[in-house]
Amino acid sequence: MAYLTREQIDAMGFKSVGESVKVSDKASIYNPESIVLGDCSRIDDFCVVSGKVSVGKYCHITPMCLVAGGSPGITLSDFCTLAYGVKVFAQSDDYSGNTMVNSLVPKEFKGEYLAEVILEKQVIVGAGAIIFPGVTIREGCSVGAMTLVNKSTQPWGIYAGNPARRIKDRKKDLLELEAQFLKEQQK
Repeated sequence: MAYLTREQIDAMGFKSVGESVKVSDKASIYNPESIVLGDCSRIDDFCVVSGKVSVGKYCHITPMCLVAGGSPGITLSDFCTLAYGVKVFAQSDDYSGNTMVNSLVPKEFKGEYLAEVILEKQVIVGAGAIIFPGVTIREGCSVGAMTLVNKSTQPWGIYAGNPARRIKDRKKDLLELEAQFLKEQQK
């Protein structure tokens, strides 16, 4: 895996870029002027990141993820991780047949659903999971592999299935580790 230099990242024209950011030279970035990358965050190989996207500090978008912010936007708060192949959508076509679909068709012929997606602090999303428009994944949630998240979650839960359902609570021990980690980073 090779990462772009800071000069290459800056030349892309991101809205803002924090310190120690890594972006793979094999990632596809569209609309960089609408994308914010927080300190110490990383985007790996074969990811597609497009539209309005805000990535917090210490976030990791692992290989083969799709983060399609469109105009409503997607926010990954601090310490979020998207495992391999996660797909996050802030907009979707109307599949009912009432309108046309396809990105090549003008908007007046379509019935797109556009809604912001928010992943709050300390969220991890398992491999192959899909997050639909309008969803907020609350602080501390863990989403299992291959899970379809079509509704917002409650904080500190472990969610799995199709559609996602809360299967148990997630421990908050990691908050102590986060505080210790951040303290050490300030040294």
